[in-house]
Amino acid sequence: MRRKHLALILAGLSALTLSAALDIGGGARAAASDYQARLAEYQRIHGAYQAEADAYWNAVSDKRRLRNVKRRNHEPMALTDYVLTQPPVYAGPRKPIDPSAPREPPPERPEMPVVADFLAAAAEHWRFTPERPASDAEFKRAYARAALAAGLTREQAVGVYSFETGGRGLYDTQAGLEPPRPGAHAISPALGYNQLLSTNTVSMLGEDGGKFVAALRRKAAALQGERRLALERKIAALERMIAFTRKIPAKWSEYDRVAKGTPQGWGIHAILLDIDIGPLLQVQKLATSVHFARAKGYTAPLSAAELELMNLTGDGNGIDMVMMPQGMRERVPTSNFFQPQGYARNPVARRTATVAGLLAEIQGHMLRNAQAAGARELAAAF
Repeated sequence: MRRKHLALILAGLSALTLSAALDIGGGARAAASDYQARLAEYQRIHGAYQAEADAYWNAVSDKRRLRNVKRRNHEPMALTDYVLTQPPVYAGPRKPIDPSAPREPPPERPEMPVVADFLAAAAEHWRFTPERPASDAEFKRAYARAALAAGLTREQAVGVYSFETGGRGLYDTQAGLEPPRPGAHAISPALGYNQLLSTNTVSMLGEDGGKFVAALRRKAAALQGERRLALERKIAALERMIAFTRKIPAKWSEYDRVAKGTPQGWGIHAILLDIDIGPLLQVQKLATSVHFARAKGYTAPLSAAELELMNLTGDGNGIDMVMMPQGMRERVPTSNFFQPQGYARNPVARRTATVAGLLAEIQGHMLRNAQAAGARELAAAF
């Protein structure tokens, strides 16, 4: 009798196990079927959007190439040289997640180097320790002298500073770490009043390093004793860095690889913190844009907002926008001056929609921050 009861119990358990297995199998098939249906719907809707987006961005690229030809031939631009509609916006469903795919953790993002890393790399690879100012006010005075010598105006320098740092940045402020707060993380290697990237620093040494050495030699010639010897040692370190950067192929992608991915590039970025060298590089980035505009025939003084526009978008795209009459600025979408990925990552460009809107946004940001303590201190240094 007991054996019969045990057999019945085992039979019941087997039935339950089979039923559970059938339920699980049925649930998996239902989930897979639902996924395939949602995937097909996503592909249909997103595919139509992607075809429209590809056509739009191909038109933007084609128009840009034609404008480059016209610019080389010194021909004026017309509205027909731009795409005058806004980029298509995807409003369909998200791509569904395959329930049968293995769940993998997201890849770890590499840790962003900070000032301490730049300093350590400079000491190890270049035998260089930047001479830090006694105060940020001292650096602002040096920056103001360098800006005036390069032909920049107080309005331009203070305006760009106000936009880039919110009017409160220090000479060693790094993006993401201002204002200081618990748990803050650097979001890029950008440093200082104009938030220069490490790629900017490396590329400027490779392309214009001789200018910085010449300026420092002129300064050394007026000094004597230990101060002169210290500056000459600084020049020797800078020349070693310049020789290194001139071996890098003169392409932004190559400068970027070295600046972000090698300790030598990190160490070069530390020169921005030096009281003699840092102001020269911070100023040079803006002075290059001013000289570029003049070379392209734009003789009117660049407003601070126009200079920042060139700083943000690159000189080629920037001068295109700067030279537009106001009527064109109000009609030409900002998308004409971006790659699709860059446009997607730039909420300001998307929000402002047109060149006029982008300039107004920059100008408003500058005005709001012009009364911050740092901006007032920089203005007083001129």
